[in-house]
This record gives sequence, structure tokens and C-alpha cells, in this order.
Amino acid sequence: MPTRPQKVYYFGTCLIDLCYPQAGMAGIELLQREGVEVLFPQQQSCCGQPAYNSGFPEEARKVARQQLKAFPNDYPIVVPSGSCGGMLKHHYPKLFANQPEFAEAQRFSGQVMELTEFLVTVLEIQLEDRGQPIKVTWHSSCSALREMRVIDYSKSLLRQLRNVELVELQRERECCGFGGSFSVKQADLSSAMVSDKVADIEQTGASRLLSGDCGCLMHIGGALGYQKSPIPAQHIAEFVWERVHG
Repeated sequence: MPTRPQKVYYFGTCLIDLCYPQAGMAGIELLQREGVEVLFPQQQSCCGQPAYNSGFPEEARKVARQQLKAFPNDYPIVVPSGSCGGMLKHHYPKLFANQPEFAEAQRFSGQVMELTEFLVTVLEIQLEDRGQPIKVTWHSSCSALREMRVIDYSKSLLRQLRNVELVELQRERECCGFGGSFSVKQADLSSAMVSDKVADIEQTGASRLLSGDCGCLMHIGGALGYQKSPIPAQHIAEFVWERVHG
């Protein structure tokens, strides 16, 4: 287990910046609550995953090189997204194999931790729930589940909240159908997958869907709205911060 640091880097992600800024700020607030100084390099941009997953490695490297430069010190790089975290931690060394930046990419990837994993394992955060009783369910992105393997950390945060009942999905391990450009290239298949996900969410009786990935939130939340479901979708960082902040 890494030692408790005084400073961390925060990788904000594109979708948090563009669509869910309140989730990004909540993650920062949770880190600062534990006495950690949060550094947010202004030069950071996309992790390169859209280009990488679409089969454009050189374009992905151009974007990724900027991230290597933006995080030069050996502080932990905390990421409020399993998908971006998976790209930064597991795919950067592959992306820069046989490239001059390989050693730097290895150094960088070794510093990456997903937000809930960092809060639970490094900061050992303790939460006091100040909210009203609520039933929620949890969706894990494929990268968070299979690459970063942080699903248990996310759930352990929710189980610390005494007034929160977590009802697990019956088909939890199934993809929601987003997959970045997959949802555009295979729109019909993506739509069918998210419809199955919505049905699974609704059968839980939960009044809120939580996730740690904004791409999934955007995709599932859009489908919930389109199907006129009353269930809102929210990032776990924002939800937890609301519960403990009152």
C-alpha cells in the first residue's frame, strides 16, 4: 500500500471538464477533506483513449505526450474515472513501447490511481452520512471492472454511508454499450445494450444510479431520460461529497 502523500496530482478527464464539472470538484473536495494538497496541471488534456481505442495510435501518442509533460513529479496521479485511469495506467506503456518516452510512460503509469481506490486504500477515508435514507444502485465501467479492478473500493465507500442502501445489479458485469466511438459506429447494438442496462437498473427499485465513469453516466443517463425513467445518474464523487458535506 502506498504511503499517505502530502500532495497529489488530479487528472480531471475530458467529460468531467465538459459535462460533469461538479463531479470533478467533488473529487477534489474529498481529497482536500483528508488534508491532501491537490495539484491540477493546467496543461493536461485528453488521455488519448478515444484515438487509441479507434485504432489511431500515432494520434493517441501525440495527445499522450502532453500528459507525460504535464505531470513531471512523482506525486500520485488521482483519476476520477476507471476508463481514463485504465488508459493512463495500463495502456501508456504499450502505447510508448519502442518509443523514446517508454521509461517516462512507465514512471507515469506507476503513479496512477483511481479516485475511490486512493480514498479507501491510501487515505483510509472514514465517512459520516448526513443525508436522508436512499436506495441506490451501482454501475461499473468495463475499464474500472476489468482493468483497474476498483469496483470493491467504490462499493466500500457507499457501504460506509449508514443511510444508503446499495442494491446490486443482476447483470452488473455487462457493458452499458457506450465504449466511446463504439456507440457511434454500432449505434443499434449500443442502443440495445443500454436498454438492457436500464431495465436492470429499474428492477432494483433504486432511486439513483451511481457510477465512477462519466462516459457511462452520459450514455445510461441519456437512455434513462429518453425512456422517461425518473432515476437520475450521478458520479460517485459528487454523491459521496453531498452525503458527508450535508
